[in-house]
Amino acid sequence: METGTNEHPARLRVGVIGPGRAGTALARALARAGHVITAASAVSAASKRRAHENFPGAELGEPAQVIEDADLVLLTVPDDVLPGLVEGLANTGAPFQGRLLAHASGAHGIRVLDPATAAGALPLAIHPVMTFTGRDDDVDRIKGVSFGVTAPEQLRPAAEALVIEMGGEPVFIAEENRHLYHAALAFAANHLVTLVAEAADMLGKAGADNPGRMLGPLLGAALDNALRFGDAGLTGPVARGDDGTVAAHLAAIREAEPGALPAYLALARLTADRALATGLLKPNDAERLLGVLGDE
Repeated sequence: METGTNEHPARLRVGVIGPGRAGTALARALARAGHVITAASAVSAASKRRAHENFPGAELGEPAQVIEDADLVLLTVPDDVLPGLVEGLANTGAPFQGRLLAHASGAHGIRVLDPATAAGALPLAIHPVMTFTGRDDDVDRIKGVSFGVTAPEQLRPAAEALVIEMGGEPVFIAEENRHLYHAALAFAANHLVTLVAEAADMLGKAGADNPGRMLGPLLGAALDNALRFGDAGLTGPVARGDDGTVAAHLAAIREAEPGALPAYLALARLTADRALATGLLKPNDAERLLGVLGDE
């Protein structure tokens, strides 16, 4: 197959190994761009059903057959499964030669594909910065989404073209920075869910009938401020150095939700450090505040 370094083929045969939520969304986006989903390999009944419903023209088969029938293979399996899958396929002589092999794991770069690359595969890591629900509108959620892309220099144009064709925006991440990149996304998105759920639980214990309705406008404004202004968007008692208020928070959380106390302390200390570094928090106020936090 001719891949070139300056131009991506207009039409590819695409195979999907692991048609879960992300794999299905990406494959559907590629199909919208004019590529053809030729084959899929699935293990669970749900994945097999998903592949049949979304790609009725695709052959369901073993991974090696999917690779043989494709120009581009999407390896959209769980992060921890990916290394073993690639190594196993390489050891059994899967026909990787000349085929684009792309995974969508945020945690991995292209090094995880080394066994396949040694067998002639053209490795790409294209991770959409988005969560997928398994609904029909997942493919629409890709539009305008950033993709963390890692690829050999000669394949960067191909990776960029694929992401743009799917409606995304490629952001190139160096191999050695993939773990930090993924940690940052998990820190923001996964911990945000925990924070919101924990806050809703506390509001419920405080007597709020509809915590979600109460939190929605506040969190929307806070997120907007954070994305637009960074640390300058910090507000609240920690950023103001209100040590008395923070001490009252600690007492209330210790009484009502003690499991959340370590998280509150860690985030308050981190917030204080950032507010102090940007000048929002004065040194004298920071000293009193950190004294309260240090007492715990």
